[in-house]
Amino acid sequence: MDWDDEILEILGIPRQMLPEIRPSSDPELYGTTDPNGPFGAAVPVCGDLGDQQAALVGQAGFDVGEVKNTYGTGCFVLLNTGTQRTPSTSGLLTSVAYQIGREAPVFCLEGSIAITGALVQWLRDNLGIISTSAEVEALARTVDDSGGIYFVPAFSGLFAPHWDGKARGLIIGLTRYITKGHLARAVLEATAYQTREVLEAMNKDAGVPLARLKVDGGMVANELLMQFQADISGLPVIRPKISETTSLGAAYAAGLAVGFWGSLDELRQYWQEDKRWVPQWDPARREQAYRGWLRAVERSKGWLEE
Repeated sequence: MDWDDEILEILGIPRQMLPEIRPSSDPELYGTTDPNGPFGAAVPVCGDLGDQQAALVGQAGFDVGEVKNTYGTGCFVLLNTGTQRTPSTSGLLTSVAYQIGREAPVFCLEGSIAITGALVQWLRDNLGIISTSAEVEALARTVDDSGGIYFVPAFSGLFAPHWDGKARGLIIGLTRYITKGHLARAVLEATAYQTREVLEAMNKDAGVPLARLKVDGGMVANELLMQFQADISGLPVIRPKISETTSLGAAYAAGLAVGFWGSLDELRQYWQEDKRWVPQWDPARREQAYRGWLRAVERSKGWLEE
């Protein structure tokens, strides 16, 4: 809840030029818009949340142990750890989730995955296997499984929980049997495997058993991916009726500050489930598939030489 003196010194930034740190939802307001500007009035500016923190608030993830994943170009998993900071020993980030008014700040564990939706785009733009991103689900459904292949999309290294900048992408397990349908399925599975890695790291750090995974973002329209996410994580995967939760969370923060909503309990009532996917795999199948993924990841590491 303060600027870090060591980082300021490294970057050569004088502390006095930085703004005051204020709550995410601030009844005292940060200021107002120009009455002569595009809004035509002096609108109060009083909500301020980072992208992923806003999605957690939009998902009404206000309880300790609530976890959400935003599926976009990359994936970003956040776990609410309450008012106590939980230092990570498993490759995650400890950060502030939100602060409402003068209440104690709420912290989270955060896991960032670099390439998920971007891998579908790569399949479309670089290989030309599909014409639109939406086609990947239909192509993946032409096969029953990935044919034993794994696609580790370490295009710019591996992010959480590995943090290996020297890793590079690989497709492993190829045989003459493999078709573009298997490749499309492996692309989707890579997103779910990477998410499970982050969820396991969160379990180790927080010691909080995860009961469900709330999901949002553009890729949640892909129902094949959502079912595989449930199967490989062993958790129910729940999509809300409003999947663009980042914008919703920012609105919640501002609305709380000006009294449009009275409490977090009121916001909880607005969250509504759209669809739920439950695990269909038995534990043995789940762990066998995941072991193969971990073996593939190990082979992608350290590819770049000094």
